[in-house]
Amino acid sequence: MPKVSRETADLNAFGPVEDRHMDIDGGYTVNFLTFNVDSDGTELVRGLPGDQCQCPHWGYVFKGKLTFRTDRGEEVFGPGDAFYLPPGHIPIIEAGSEYLQFSPSDELHVVSDHMVQKMQEMQAQA
Repeated sequence: MPKVSRETADLNAFGPVEDRHMDIDGGYTVNFLTFNVDSDGTELVRGLPGDQCQCPHWGYVFKGKLTFRTDRGEEVFGPGDAFYLPPGHIPIIEAGSEYLQFSPSDELHVVSDHMVQKMQEMQAQA
Protein backbone atom coordinates (compact mmCIF):
# COMPACT_ATOMS: atom_id res chain seq x y z
CA MET A 1 0.00 0.00 0.00
CA PRO A 2 1.47 3.41 -0.91
CA LYS A 3 2.18 5.83 1.87
CA VAL A 4 3.13 9.50 1.97
CA SER A 5 3.59 12.07 4.72
CA ARG A 6 4.23 15.79 4.77
CA GLU A 7 7.89 14.97 5.47
CA THR A 8 8.33 12.45 2.62
CA ALA A 9 6.41 14.35 -0.07
CA ASP A 10 8.20 16.42 -2.70
CA LEU A 11 8.25 20.17 -2.01
CA ASN A 12 7.25 22.85 -4.48
CA ALA A 13 7.08 26.41 -3.21
CA PHE A 14 5.18 28.89 -5.33
CA GLY A 15 5.98 32.12 -3.53
CA PRO A 16 3.97 32.04 -0.31
CA VAL A 17 2.27 28.72 -1.16
CA GLU A 18 3.91 25.48 -0.08
CA ASP A 19 2.82 22.34 -1.92
CA ARG A 20 4.17 19.04 -0.66
CA HIS A 21 2.94 16.35 -3.03
CA MET A 22 3.46 12.82 -4.25
CA ASP A 23 1.83 10.72 -6.96
CA ILE A 24 0.82 7.36 -5.54
CA ASP A 25 -0.22 4.05 -7.08
CA GLY A 26 -3.72 4.03 -8.49
CA GLY A 27 -3.39 7.33 -10.36
CA TYR A 28 -3.86 9.74 -7.46
CA THR A 29 -1.81 12.64 -6.12
CA VAL A 30 -1.63 13.52 -2.43
CA ASN A 31 -0.99 17.20 -1.63
CA PHE A 32 -0.22 18.81 1.73
CA LEU A 33 -0.91 22.50 1.05
CA THR A 34 -0.01 25.55 3.15
CA PHE A 35 -1.04 29.08 2.17
CA ASN A 36 0.84 31.93 3.86
CA VAL A 37 -1.17 34.69 2.14
CA ASP A 38 -4.75 35.06 0.98
CA SER A 39 -5.09 33.50 -2.45
CA ASP A 40 -7.84 33.99 -5.05
CA GLY A 41 -7.39 31.48 -7.87
CA THR A 42 -9.72 33.26 -10.33
CA GLU A 43 -6.94 34.45 -12.65
CA LEU A 44 -4.95 31.24 -12.29
CA VAL A 45 -7.77 29.05 -13.63
CA ARG A 46 -8.80 31.51 -16.37
CA GLY A 47 -8.42 29.72 -19.70
CA LEU A 48 -9.38 26.29 -18.37
CA PRO A 49 -12.82 25.01 -19.48
CA GLY A 50 -15.43 27.25 -17.86
CA ASP A 51 -12.56 29.29 -16.35
CA GLN A 52 -12.67 26.83 -13.44
CA CYS A 53 -10.61 23.97 -12.05
CA GLN A 54 -11.88 20.82 -13.74
CA CYS A 55 -10.21 18.36 -11.36
CA PRO A 56 -12.17 16.71 -8.52
CA HIS A 57 -10.59 16.81 -5.06
CA TRP A 58 -11.16 15.04 -1.75
CA GLY A 59 -9.56 16.54 1.33
CA TYR A 60 -9.35 17.48 4.97
CA VAL A 61 -8.79 20.95 6.46
CA PHE A 62 -6.31 21.18 9.33
CA LYS A 63 -6.62 24.95 9.83
CA GLY A 64 -7.81 28.08 8.10
CA LYS A 65 -10.67 28.60 5.67
CA LEU A 66 -11.17 27.31 2.14
CA THR A 67 -13.83 28.78 -0.11
CA PHE A 68 -14.64 27.38 -3.52
CA ARG A 69 -16.85 29.26 -5.98
CA THR A 70 -18.99 26.93 -8.04
CA ASP A 71 -21.91 27.32 -10.43
CA ARG A 72 -24.10 26.31 -7.47
CA GLY A 73 -22.72 28.98 -5.11
CA GLU A 74 -19.88 28.95 -2.61
CA GLU A 75 -18.65 25.96 -0.63
CA VAL A 76 -16.80 26.90 2.59
CA PHE A 77 -14.69 24.50 4.64
CA GLY A 78 -12.86 25.03 7.93
CA PRO A 79 -10.79 23.11 10.47
CA GLY A 80 -11.96 19.54 10.91
CA ASP A 81 -13.98 19.49 7.69
CA ALA A 82 -13.55 16.66 5.20
CA PHE A 83 -14.63 17.65 1.71
CA TYR A 84 -15.30 16.59 -1.84
CA LEU A 85 -15.20 19.07 -4.72
CA PRO A 86 -16.48 18.02 -8.12
CA PRO A 87 -14.97 19.57 -11.25
CA GLY A 88 -15.99 23.19 -11.85
CA HIS A 89 -14.71 25.36 -9.00
CA ILE A 90 -12.46 28.34 -8.24
CA PRO A 91 -10.31 28.18 -5.08
CA ILE A 92 -10.15 31.11 -2.66
CA ILE A 93 -7.87 30.24 0.25
CA GLU A 94 -7.34 32.26 3.45
CA ALA A 95 -3.83 32.97 4.71
CA GLY A 96 -2.75 30.45 7.34
CA SER A 97 -4.76 27.61 5.79
CA GLU A 98 -3.38 24.09 5.78
CA TYR A 99 -5.11 21.12 4.21
CA LEU A 100 -4.64 17.67 2.75
CA GLN A 101 -5.97 16.95 -0.74
CA PHE A 102 -6.36 13.81 -2.88
CA SER A 103 -6.88 14.23 -6.64
CA PRO A 104 -6.72 12.14 -9.81
CA SER A 105 -3.16 12.73 -11.04
CA ASP A 106 -3.86 13.20 -14.75
CA GLU A 107 -6.55 15.85 -14.20
CA LEU A 108 -4.53 17.55 -11.46
CA HIS A 109 -1.41 17.82 -13.62
CA VAL A 110 -3.39 19.58 -16.38
CA VAL A 111 -4.70 22.14 -13.89
CA SER A 112 -1.37 22.53 -12.05
CA ASP A 113 0.60 23.05 -15.28
CA HIS A 114 -1.91 25.67 -16.40
CA MET A 115 -1.74 27.50 -13.05
CA VAL A 116 2.07 27.53 -13.04
CA GLN A 117 2.08 28.96 -16.56
CA LYS A 118 -0.41 31.66 -15.49
CA MET A 119 1.74 32.53 -12.44
CA GLN A 120 4.80 32.90 -14.65
CA GLU A 121 2.89 35.15 -17.08
CA MET A 122 1.62 37.32 -14.21
CA GLN A 123 5.13 37.66 -12.76
CA ALA A 124 6.55 38.62 -16.17
CA GLN A 125 3.94 41.38 -16.49
CA ALA A 126 4.69 42.79 -13.03
